[in-house]
Order: sequence, then C-alpha cells, then structure tokens
Amino acid sequence: MQKVPRAAISGLARASILRAADSVFLRRVVRRYGMRLGAGRFVAGETLDECVVVLRRLNDAGLHANTTLLGEAIPDRDGAAAVVRAYVEVLDRLAAEKLQANVALKLTHLGLTFDEELAYENVERLVAHAGVRASFIRIDMEQSDYVEPTLRIYERLRAAGHANVGTVLQSYLYRTPADLERLLPLEPNLRIVKGAYLEPAAIAHPEKRDVDAAYLTIVRRGLEGGAYIAVATHDERIIGLVPTFAQQEGVGREEFEFQMLYGVRPALQRSLVAQRYKVLVATPYGPDWYPYLMRRLAERPANLLFFLRNLVRG
Repeated sequence: MQKVPRAAISGLARASILRAADSVFLRRVVRRYGMRLGAGRFVAGETLDECVVVLRRLNDAGLHANTTLLGEAIPDRDGAAAVVRAYVEVLDRLAAEKLQANVALKLTHLGLTFDEELAYENVERLVAHAGVRASFIRIDMEQSDYVEPTLRIYERLRAAGHANVGTVLQSYLYRTPADLERLLPLEPNLRIVKGAYLEPAAIAHPEKRDVDAAYLTIVRRGLEGGAYIAVATHDERIIGLVPTFAQQEGVGREEFEFQMLYGVRPALQRSLVAQRYKVLVATPYGPDWYPYLMRRLAERPANLLFFLRNLVRG
C-alpha cells in the first residue's frame, strides 16, 4: 500500500477544518461548549471587560497587544454601524486604561461585502478617532476576493493623511510580491502573514515550503524597501532569520516587530521579549468567535489536539 505523504494528510485536515468553519450545526455545538472546552486559550473572552483583563496581563509581562471584536461579513448598514460604535468604545477604553494595545479590524465587518464606499467611510471614522487617542488601527486581510478593495481603501486612507493605519499581506498569494511593491512608496506599516483561508492553487501556493519561501522573501524586501514590518509567525526558523535580514539591510529593532496569537507559543513570546524585541500578541474577543477558532485549529495540529483533549475530558 502506498504511503500517503504527511504534508498531504495535513493539507486535507486543514481543508476539512476550514470547511467546518461554515457549518451551522458545528457552530451551535462549539458555541455552546467551546469556552469550557478550551476556546478560551485563543479568545480573550466574550466581552470587552474580559478582554481588558487579558490585555493588562500581557502588558504586565512586557508584551504589546492588539484586540479585535470578532466577526465578519456584516450584511447591512445597521449592523456595520453597530460595529463602528463598538470599536469607538474599544478605542476609548484602551486609552482610558492606558494599555499598550491597538485595534485590528476586518473591513467585511464594516460593510465591505455590500458597499466599498461605506466600508471606507466607517474605517476612516475609526482611524480618525484612533488618531485623536494616539492609537493605531490595523486593517486585516481577508479572503482573496477582498484583497484588492482592502488595498484600495488602505491607499485612500494614506492619501487622506492618515499615518496611524496599517494593513496585512499574505505570503501564500501569488500576487503579494507585486502588492508589496505597490505599497512600498507609502512607507507602509505591514503585517506579514502566511494566510489562513482556503484558496485555490490557481491563486495561492499549495505547498507549505513555497509559502514559507515567499514569506521570507516578502519580509526581507519589506525591510529593504523601508516598510515597518510586523513579522506575524510562530515559525522559529523564520523568526531566527529576521534579525539577520535586518542587520544586513541596516534596519534597527525599532523598524520591525514580532506578532503572535494569544494562546500560541507563549514561552516563545516571553523569550523574544527577554531579548528586547517588541512582541505584539493578537488578542481577540467577542461572542462571534467560532470562525476564528476554526482557523486557529487549522493552522497547527497541536492546537486541534489541545481542543480535542479537552473535549474528551469533558
């Protein structure tokens, strides 16, 4: 019997988990029991009050953070307006608590699925409010269908004079090197990720080694090109190479940072802080956490095993 390659098994498991993110039945089951079974490892609670406690603990450990009100694909203007109000509250709370934390948000949460202009107006309001609060907003990148409108909105914000805003590039997309070159004249603040959505091989690297190679190329080119680079990965090999790249390009530690997810590799996070690197922990909260959890489980088998062990223990 021919042995199935481990990479193929991993890819099938990832695809299955990401498809499960759309299951209404599983959403109900996990939504009911998930926090008790281990979702709280990756999500900082369902309320802003719960999240603030986690953010404070991270700051006390020398870590920076961002927070996200979980949710996406809001279907109407009223829903998007409610999200804007929620984020205004978040920005005000972060400032009042004097937390070393900023906001990361999704444009589909602000209306991008049905009205790009509305999404721009909503995010522009939040970026302006963040500026008043001496804060920063990161526009997350979503499925490939939304890459181009997200970049357009980011460019519009920069053209309007907003410097306190950044976005994200995904190394698994073939288009990303060209997108980076497009943004470099803006001296952008960019988070580089590998990519957490299920995309076809026609537009995204299907093999992990190619995604990793593209990631390193993009990080190095971003540093060379004058971007502020947030290296968002838990891959120790990549993390180990970034200081070498920075030194070779004459880039100081103040021009890049490492970013990791809440609940993933906390010992590595603390180790980097001890080496005097800036480390930011992505710390989301909110009741609509199921799709986020499923993407975290798909990224690393260890995450899925952790969740399943808690499920068995009940």
